[in-house]
Amino acid sequence: MILYDMIDSGNCYKPRLLMAKLGIPFSRIEVSSHTGDTRKAEYVAKNPNAMVPLLELDDGRRIAESNAILLYLAEGTRFLPADKYERALAYQWLFFEQYSHEPYVAVRKALLTFPERAKDATPERLAQTLERGNKALGVMNRHLEQNAFFAGNAFSVADIALYAYTHTAEKGGFQLDAYPAVVEWLSRVEADKGHVPLEWQP
Repeated sequence: MILYDMIDSGNCYKPRLLMAKLGIPFSRIEVSSHTGDTRKAEYVAKNPNAMVPLLELDDGRRIAESNAILLYLAEGTRFLPADKYERALAYQWLFFEQYSHEPYVAVRKALLTFPERAKDATPERLAQTLERGNKALGVMNRHLEQNAFFAGNAFSVADIALYAYTHTAEKGGFQLDAYPAVVEWLSRVEADKGHVPLEWQP
């Protein structure tokens, strides 16, 4: 399989982390939005949405969207709950991550750390992303005060999805020590077998 990704992207880190845990061999091709690679015609022909990650299967079929890739890779493994209710919880947190977490936690970090995004870092945008990102972290913290993980009692794709941008949230100006249950959960995620850091590549 081929993973088209960007090494410093949390969304791209998700499938890399899961494939490392599962021992799935793959090659990766760097397609950076920083340099405009995602908008080049050759790549847009593969993914019309002009975003990474994109997973190309051995037979040439492709899957876009980080959480869809996670679900595909996790099928039949310990990372996708077999119980119907717990599987629905995994989906719930995957949707939460993309709708209520990533647009604020990840985007605020990008505004503050990627030079090409500096023009968008208006005081209003920074205030909005800080407020809504903290709201998402608060929701996570309340859940983790009563639960070790996000979908049942075991590590799953939901944890991988939420870990990707939460563990670097402080680079976006979020104070993680205000969310002690989240900090403890980050340590549990990192202790799970096969963990690799953000910039790991095969």
